[in-house]
Amino acid sequence: MVRYISRTRVRLLLLSASTVALLGACTQGFDYDLRGIGGGFSTADAASQVGTEQRPQPDNRGVISYPNYQVAVAEQGDTIQSVATRLGVDAPALASFNGIDETAPLRSGEIIALPNRVAEPSPLTGAQSDGPIQPGSVDIGALAGNAIDRAPETNNGDVRVAALPPASGTAEPASTGKEPVRHKVERGETAYTISRLYQVPVKSLAEWNGLGSDFAIREGQFLLIPVAMQSPPAAQTEDATPKPGTGSPTPTPPSATRPLPPPEPLLSETQPQPSIDVGERTAASDVARMLFPVNGSIIREYSKGRNEGINIKAAPGSDVKSADAGTVAAVTKSAEGVPIIVIRHEPELLTVYANVTDVSVEKGTRVTRGQSIAKLRDGDDAFVHFEVRRGFDSVDPMPFLQ
Repeated sequence: MVRYISRTRVRLLLLSASTVALLGACTQGFDYDLRGIGGGFSTADAASQVGTEQRPQPDNRGVISYPNYQVAVAEQGDTIQSVATRLGVDAPALASFNGIDETAPLRSGEIIALPNRVAEPSPLTGAQSDGPIQPGSVDIGALAGNAIDRAPETNNGDVRVAALPPASGTAEPASTGKEPVRHKVERGETAYTISRLYQVPVKSLAEWNGLGSDFAIREGQFLLIPVAMQSPPAAQTEDATPKPGTGSPTPTPPSATRPLPPPEPLLSETQPQPSIDVGERTAASDVARMLFPVNGSIIREYSKGRNEGINIKAAPGSDVKSADAGTVAAVTKSAEGVPIIVIRHEPELLTVYANVTDVSVEKGTRVTRGQSIAKLRDGDDAFVHFEVRRGFDSVDPMPFLQ
């Protein structure tokens, strides 16, 4: 029994990952990463609050140069071939490096990574300064101090100074700024997962890389990760009032001055605890909002953040039925190739049927309440993982089934 539960748990983890990705495809504007669904850990709030710098302006050729790499910014109507021609580089090599065909049209503002360095930006190419963007800033005071220290002294001990020769050319000092991380997209990644990985807003990621309104990216594409905006530290004074939660004195606990009242019971003796016994036999009901997809035993109950539905075990080959009338929103497969069915019943209400086989419906099929849509698998896998989702959030299926 222990071995069976362990194998089931592994399968459900894989099924859950495929299910949430599927639901993201059913609704526009959905977060394909879905960390935080079901009350789990999420970096969404942190990512949405991070301010980012503006992407540096390219020169007339579209080149942005950093010490460790260079990128080109595509213009309207550009292809890899036209970018390569403009920069004087090999088009097939540039296309292969970026995982795209050399004749494919590029979006305005799209980032193209350069496999080899080209001539550095300069005022001659429309840049404001010579060379790549350098990290940090030049400390003029330190440079002046070092120059005075190195200056020769006269016989009377005074420092000898002389006028500097006029600068040649019109270039300004080198541009400064933090070099962004250059991320290469791998299979299965989305703009949402990448924005969560680096904790930057997906909108900033799209603006820096010229992504479309659907935030679509491709395998092998290089993305610049927006640089977080650095806020200067607030000035501190000796008599400044500390902010709440920082340096405040700890209040005296109530128990130090008077005894605490006796604890109250969590649940009264007359109030039944709302729980479902694992192993309870399911039974169909005509008055319930939904029908059980199979008649069997509940082997795992709903737990927000751990199990987003219930697992119902029945005889191998049993019919898996639609819990209510609706339209098949999608039919997909888990990482192990096991089918998953999603049925939409209302604009915000979905049911999910995972760990099934012999699917008899397809996307767009109208189904009736209790209609057979698949079969249970054989052996220890003869159970269905059933979910009810309102919008993007899973809810306990039992109130719908009882």
